[in-house]
Amino acid sequence: MYSQTKIAIPIFQENCKDVIAVAEDCIEKGADILEFRIDALKNPDISEIKDTINEINFPMIATNRIDSEGGSFKGSEEERIDILYECCNLVDYVDIELQSKDEYINRIHDTGVKTIVSYHDFEKTPDLNEIMYIVEKEHELGDIAKVAFMPQDLEDTLTILAVLSHCEDTIAISMGDLGSYTRVMASKFDSPITFAAGTDVTAPGQIDIETMKALLNMDLNIMDE
Repeated sequence: MYSQTKIAIPIFQENCKDVIAVAEDCIEKGADILEFRIDALKNPDISEIKDTINEINFPMIATNRIDSEGGSFKGSEEERIDILYECCNLVDYVDIELQSKDEYINRIHDTGVKTIVSYHDFEKTPDLNEIMYIVEKEHELGDIAKVAFMPQDLEDTLTILAVLSHCEDTIAISMGDLGSYTRVMASKFDSPITFAAGTDVTAPGQIDIETMKALLNMDLNIMDE
């Protein structure tokens, strides 16, 4: 029995040469998919970004995260979306935030690329009804919903598991050390993707790829016995 949940490793580097080097390391460590955090690039150039994606030649999520949700992109919103748009025919997924204008999300989605519509809150975890409302809105606009929240207590982490149990095609993460186990449990609910750390840790509570793979394999082996 094998988990259908893909392990994604984010790459957060200031130049494309280092992106390629880190990508090779992550692939060797067993990543199923890479998340190219374009917002980390010091001087993002679309031609260089495209060449980098082509050179890596591996399943990839293109993400150009806004600062209000933990990103580092310094340009205008139009520039941010234009970069994502130019990547659509080169990657497997594009991650775009729910708070982006609907016209921008639709522009990306209409290219035919699978869209991950995401929402992050690094301060708190809303109640279940509010999260379900967010996930519903994300599914209306894209293919996969993604929510990531910071827990204040164990109950908050259980709220995230409740979201996973109710929603298909959804990535739901409880961040920080308290919620790190939800990244492993995501596979039990057939979440399409979970995130682990390679060279770069891009969110609190990310588990390194070696540990993640070991935990998933241990869990599956127990189920097979």
